Amino acid sequence: MIRVKGGHGGAGAVSFRREKGEPKGGPNGGDGGEGGSVIFVAEDGLTTLYDFRFQRDFFAPNGEGGGRKQCHGGNSPDLLIRVPPGTLVFNHATGELLHDIQAGEQWVVAKGGKGGFGNEHYKNSVNQTPRKATPGYSGEEFEIRLELKLIADVGLVGMPNAGKSTLLAALTRANPKIGDYPFTTLSPQLGIAEVDSRRRLVLADIPGLIEGASEGAGLGHDFLRHIERTKMIVHLLDAAPIDGTSPAKNYRTIRNELQAYSQQLADKPEIVVLNKIDLLTEEERRAALNELCAELELRADRDVLAISGAAREGLKPLLERLWRDVNPGAEPIAGWR
Repeated sequence: MIRVKGGHGGAGAVSFRREKGEPKGGPNGGDGGEGGSVIFVAEDGLTTLYDFRFQRDFFAPNGEGGGRKQCHGGNSPDLLIRVPPGTLVFNHATGELLHDIQAGEQWVVAKGGKGGFGNEHYKNSVNQTPRKATPGYSGEEFEIRLELKLIADVGLVGMPNAGKSTLLAALTRANPKIGDYPFTTLSPQLGIAEVDSRRRLVLADIPGLIEGASEGAGLGHDFLRHIERTKMIVHLLDAAPIDGTSPAKNYRTIRNELQAYSQQLADKPEIVVLNKIDLLTEEERRAALNELCAELELRADRDVLAISGAAREGLKPLLERLWRDVNPGAEPIAGWR
């Protein structure tokens, strides 16, 4: 939770003209300046809300008070806060979604107050020497909660240790943490796969899911929501799970969690990818692929691709397939390696 507050408007001034030969001139108090607003700015390249861990209060500066000789107080500058595209802003008290910040957007979250009127505004034929001015108006103030949903073309999902981080590192310049224990990735990682100088795909490594994730088990809701923004899913399966389970069983476990979390999420286009085939012999590869396709009623080479992220085997056909599915009608990729 953070607090945002627009600046107060400056107070109007009470002042009278005092000049040679005119010791009792009329009112000339100026208006106060406007307070600054708090504005969220979506900035490409930002992928986390990490900076908000160290600062919780964001107050825009107040406007300046009015001056003599009808001088208007200075308007204060706005407070610009950089956030990643895909940031959701919620009212902390009610839970209401206030705004979904899109790429390139600026959104005023707390408007600054208007300045008060100087006494010049209150002169009339009856009261030619008003001694009244108004204070500046208060800026808006809110307690809000920020939540980030990553925006990517492709989301990599699968059980812990399926090899998602390794695949992301092989396809992009991302440098995620890689290890042989569950939940190596504790936060979503983004990477850009450069097809060529004009074509790119944004990939998101979604942390490993487990049975019960839709109810909050493991990393649960913290990261299931990120998949909602992706255009399609790569469901990565370990060809030889070290816990003795089968790829088909692990596939059904994750699919059940996606279905339980959101039907819209479960209906996203999907490619099933059998990973770590470098650990198998040619005969074992064929057997594993045939068994998976038979159990899930899928077709090899069309519904299922076999790769090795670590050995960088089968990555060209995978990337080519992803590009075609994300960009229907795109030309085949040539010369990628």
